[in-house]
Amino acid sequence: MINIVMKENILKVKSFELAVRIVKLYKYLFENKKEYVLSKQVLRSGTSVGAMIFEAEYSESRADFIHKMGIAQKELNETLYWLELLQQTEYITQTEYNSISADAIEVIKILTRSIKTAKND
Repeated sequence: MINIVMKENILKVKSFELAVRIVKLYKYLFENKKEYVLSKQVLRSGTSVGAMIFEAEYSESRADFIHKMGIAQKELNETLYWLELLQQTEYITQTEYNSISADAIEVIKILTRSIKTAKND
C-alpha cells in the first residue's frame, strides 16, 4: 500500500512501485532460480532509483536536485541492463522482462522530463 503523502508525486509512486517489483524479482531469482550474483546487482540498482528520487526531494539546491535525479537516471539505466541480461540468460522470460522493463522505462521518461524541467527553470 502506497503512503497517502507519496500519492501527490507520480515519480515517487512509480519509482517505489518499481522498487517493490525489483525486490520481488530478487526474491524469485534467489529462492527459485538459485541465482545470487545478478539478482543482487538488479536489487541494488533497482531499489536505489527510488531512494535517490526520495532524497532529491530535500536537495540543498537546484544543482543538488539535478545531480541526485541524474544519479537515479543512471541507476535506472543500469537496472535496464541487468534486466536485459537476466532475460538473455533465461533467468526471466521475455514476458517478465517486457513487463518490468516497461515500468522502468515509464519511470525513466518521467525522470528525464523532471531533470529537463529543473534545468530549464
